[in-house]
Amino acid sequence: MSELTLYLAPGTCAMAVRIALVEANAPHRIQRLDLAAGEQRSPAYLAINPKGRVPALVTERGVLTETPALLFYVAQRFPEAQLAPLDDPFLLARMQEVHSFLASTVHVAHAHGRRASRWADDEQAIAAMQAKMPRNMRDGFAEIEHHYLAGPWVLGERFSLADIYLFVVAGWLASDGVDIAEFPKVAAHHGRMLARPSVQEALAV
Repeated sequence: MSELTLYLAPGTCAMAVRIALVEANAPHRIQRLDLAAGEQRSPAYLAINPKGRVPALVTERGVLTETPALLFYVAQRFPEAQLAPLDDPFLLARMQEVHSFLASTVHVAHAHGRRASRWADDEQAIAAMQAKMPRNMRDGFAEIEHHYLAGPWVLGERFSLADIYLFVVAGWLASDGVDIAEFPKVAAHHGRMLARPSVQEALAV
């Protein structure tokens, strides 16, 4: 089996893919990018991922991008790891529902605090987005707390990719000015994830 190459930066959603690869015991190597130094915009990286963002996963068939897609790729390529409920259409759809919510709602709210200039040029509009970001993060995690944690894991008793993705996004709360303790289920989930050897290994980059 060909080795995969994952381009990532610590603290980004790319870390979810790293954790999934470790969970799956997938042969892979890491290329760490220094976002502060602008390495994601270098000609060498743009040749790999023209979006200039992480993650990017180089496979023998080409380059894949976007965290939800990469997570599902890992689950399907390494089914023995049982990272996705491929045998249960309802649970699989629920997992994908959570991924969509994290990517399209929570991640966007988070980005408003750091990269509001993607959505506006007016300084007052940018400041307004930044000011509202903590509230939007709270609203998103309230939804997760009350509707998307069915048990010890997102899918109840069944560990899945959704737990990995949620763990990484929940790790942004402190820097967004939100105390994770406001969401007891999310905080307990975060602690369970931190205790997993695979997570500890994956984060040691």
